[in-house]
This record gives sequence, C-alpha cells and structure tokens, in this order.
Amino acid sequence: MFKKRIFLIVFLCVLFQCKNEKKSIQLSTENYADVMNEEFSGDVAFETTSFVEKYWRVVGNTGFNKSVYKIAEELEKTGYILEENATETDLLTYRIEKRPLKKPTWESVDAAIIMEGDALPLLQHSTNRNMIALNSYSTPKEGTSAEVIYIEDLKKLPAMDVKGKIVFAETSPYRIFKAAIVDGKAAGIITYNNPDYLQPEKNTTSIQFRSIPHDSIHKPWAIALSFAAKERLKKSLEKGKVILNVKVKTNIYKSEELTIIADIKGTKNPKERLVFSAHIQEPGANDNATGVGVALEMALLTAKFINNKEISLHRTLTFLWGDEIISTRRYVQEDSLRAKEIKWGISLDMVGEDTEKTGGTFLIEKMPDPSAIWTRGNDKHTEWGGSKITLDQMKPHYLNDFLIHKFKEQGKRANWVVRTNPFEGGSDHVPFLRENIPSVLFWHFTDQFYHTDNDRIDKVSKTTLKNVGTTALIAAYTLLNADKNTAKIILSDLEKAAKDRLNEELKQSKIAINKGDSLKTQIEIITAWNNWYQKSFETTLDIVKNSSLLRKEVVNSQKLIDSITLKIIEKLQKND
Repeated sequence: MFKKRIFLIVFLCVLFQCKNEKKSIQLSTENYADVMNEEFSGDVAFETTSFVEKYWRVVGNTGFNKSVYKIAEELEKTGYILEENATETDLLTYRIEKRPLKKPTWESVDAAIIMEGDALPLLQHSTNRNMIALNSYSTPKEGTSAEVIYIEDLKKLPAMDVKGKIVFAETSPYRIFKAAIVDGKAAGIITYNNPDYLQPEKNTTSIQFRSIPHDSIHKPWAIALSFAAKERLKKSLEKGKVILNVKVKTNIYKSEELTIIADIKGTKNPKERLVFSAHIQEPGANDNATGVGVALEMALLTAKFINNKEISLHRTLTFLWGDEIISTRRYVQEDSLRAKEIKWGISLDMVGEDTEKTGGTFLIEKMPDPSAIWTRGNDKHTEWGGSKITLDQMKPHYLNDFLIHKFKEQGKRANWVVRTNPFEGGSDHVPFLRENIPSVLFWHFTDQFYHTDNDRIDKVSKTTLKNVGTTALIAAYTLLNADKNTAKIILSDLEKAAKDRLNEELKQSKIAINKGDSLKTQIEIITAWNNWYQKSFETTLDIVKNSSLLRKEVVNSQKLIDSITLKIIEKLQKND
C-alpha cells in the first residue's frame, strides 16, 4: 500500500511538472507574427537603452567602450561564443574588432558659465550635457574670464579684433572656428543655432550638440547655448559690457575604435546574410541607444530560439554595433567576397520614440525610388530633407514593399502608426546602398528633441521598441528562410503594391495636369514607376537558387504592370 502511494505521488508530480513546462515552439512563416509578438517584450531593449544613454558617446571614449562590453557580456550570457574560441559547429559567435584611432577620443566632464554680477549660472553641465562642443579642451581650473563680443554679421568677423575675447554668434561654432580661434586668437566661442523643428521657443532648455575641429595647438573650447541662455545673454549685452567666466573640463586621450559583430550562422546558405546595423555613438537616448537596445534584444531572442531548437535559420543573421557609417562602410568594403553575399542591410536608428512626447512618427526610409525625384501625394520628405537624385541612381528591389507590408501588418495589429519617407541618406543604410546591397532605414522624424540634451530615457517608449523589434525579426526570419513559396508571396504582394502605386500616380498626374504641368512630365513619372517595378519583380529571382522556378510568375507580373501602365498613359493623353 505504501509503495502504491509513493508511485501515485511521483506520477502526480511528473504530470504536474509536464503541464507547467512550456511547450517548445516551432517557428514558421505561419506563426512568426504570433510568436514574436508574444516573445519580444521590449524589456531588454529598454534596459539596454537606459544603460547606454547615460553616457555621452564618441568612438573610443568611456561610454562608447562600456556600451560595447555591455553588449558582449549579454551576448555571452545567451550562448554567443567569442569567435576566436568557436568551432565550426558553433552557430552563435561574436567578435570585437579593435583599431587604433588616428585622432584622440573625447569626453565631456563638467562645465559652467557665470555672468559677472549674476548669482545664477547662465549654463551648467549638470543640466545641459550638450553645452560643450565636441573636441573642446579644458579651461584653467579657475576658468576663463573675458568680455563677450556679439557678431551679428559674420562677414565682418575676419576684420574684427577679437583677441582674448569670447566670440558670440548665432551660427555653428565650426563655421567661425578659423576666423575666431585660429586667425582672431579669441579666448573661446559661444554659439546658438537650434533649428526651428526643435521648437526652441517651447523647448527653451534644449541644446543640440555641436563640434569644433580637434586642435592640439590652440586647445580651443566652444559652448553651445540653449534658447533661454541665448536670450538671457543677448538681453544682458543690450545693457552694456558683459564679462563671462567659463569653466570647461574635458578628457582628450588616445584610444582605439571598437566594433562588435554578432553572427547567427545559417545552416543551409551560411555565406548569404542579412545585416542589422546600430551605431553606438551620439549622446542621446533615442539617437541611438534605442537602436543598440533593439538590436541586442533581437540577437538574444534569436539565440534563445536557436538554443531551444525552435528555429533554424537557413542564411546568416548578423548584428553590427559601431561608429555610424564608418563601421558599416568598412564591413561592406574590407571583404569583397563577404560583401557579395550580403543580401539585405537594415539600419536601426532612432527606433524607440514616445511619439506623443517627441512628435516623431516611425518611418521606413525607402531605397531610392521615383518618389525621391517626384515627391508628391502621401510621399513627403522629412525636415532632414533629401538631396536631388536622378533616375540612374534608382535602386529597384522588392525590399521596400516587403518591409512596408510587414510593418503595416504590425501597425494594424498593435494600433501603431507606420509611415514611409523617400530616400534621404545620412545613416548606416547608405554604405550598403553604395555597394548595391538592398538597404533601408528604420527611424523616427520629426523629433523635437533630435540631437539635444533633452533626448533622454523619458522620451523612449518600450511599446515602440517592442513593435520595431518584433516586426524586424518577423521580416528577418521570413527573408533568411525564404524559399520558392516565399518568393511567390513576395512577388504577389509586390504586384499589388505596383498597382496601388500606379493608380495613385494617375491620380496625382491628373491633379498636376489640372495645375498646368505638362503631359510629358507625367508620362515620364508613370514610366519611371513602371520601370522601377519591372526591375523590382526581377529581384525576387534572387531568393531562389534556380530562377526558372519563378521566371514565369515574374514575366506575368511584368506583363500585367506594363498593360496597366499603357492604360494609364492613354487616360492621361485623352484627358490632356
């Protein structure tokens, strides 16, 4: 009887344990969205963002390097092995690349500006950590006291006697550096030039970070002002002579450049890869501690799936953290064989904004398409703005519409606003594109705290981090494990996107013609979009090893879009 009771107790314990053990999930295209929305919490991304944003990060300085080693520490906890210790069978590896810096690194420590006769500081580092321009040297411990000279007309600066004085102007300190410091022997520079999109009269304490050239001979310093400090200084100058005591403490020292790269090795086509890049430098939270955090949670969650044998990636997934544009450019240029096998590149930059606070909308910056030339309808450039590009700079590819489709789906699911903007450049997607690697940028704009010292953790949303990371992984896994069936789905969605685009362009062309624009220009625009999609259809063949498996479907899509294009042009000609 006793034995029977023991057996029953053991049986019930095992049964209870089995019921409470989480069943292993096998990931597939059918459940990526459900699983990722459940598993990607945003906690790691937010915690990492909180760690990184504490530091004013420049390549080689304390905050930048601590961020790199924090990433390495977290990677190791989930099973990533240092590349030099890995074997051929290890799927999760990472490495830290180290290179000597040609110029010394820099970090701000402390600063304060006291106006003679005033008890309250004009500015202090404890509340405005962007006030010291990058590459500034320290003043003597007691500070530098000098008269302020306001330069209203910058053209007159070269002829003015500013020796030993503090030059104050409403421009970039870089712009007046030579005239004021090198030629004029000024004691220092104080500037203000916050752009309108920062809403400076509302965000009166914000300072957008500035820089001056590194100059070990003159050992200069420059201060950037907030709107409030600028107004206060100008009012004091209106009353008469102003003497400022400026104290600056910085560290400038030799260092090395660190780049950290994590790989999840593909099991079928390991040389082919998708690369997510997230730059570490910049002083803010959204820019770009959020990109660092999202990339890390993506890397850790993928490791968990791999370790639990819940997914096997056919192609390699790579995460790169480093110096914006420089690290990414090096990655695609230093190894030509590796670069040929990079199938997609995605930049994570400013991806966690609390949009109610920042005003920025989540954006997918598209690869160069005709909307970057003819920007109309729902296509709008941001305040960042786009430079003029030509038709021969177009980058037709399915990646644009594939990612837009995935993110719009998540937008509907999570009641999250997702928009796009035409190509503008300026982040880690550019080096990929220059090497003809399909690449887009995930970001937010307009952000009223962009590059300012008010870009702090309170402007970050864990919900946004979760939405971006969730959808980025859904898209990544879909591409990495893409086969003939995936290619057909992508082609079908691309065909629908082409129809929608051509119909929208027909609508916009009618409006343009009614406003007096020429029919010739409208036909050029319609034709450009047709050509862009014709070539984009072709790129889906790259998904499959044997292009003949998809060739018929591609040709059918091309013929359909050609016929729609001809009908649209006929309609425009009849209405002209």
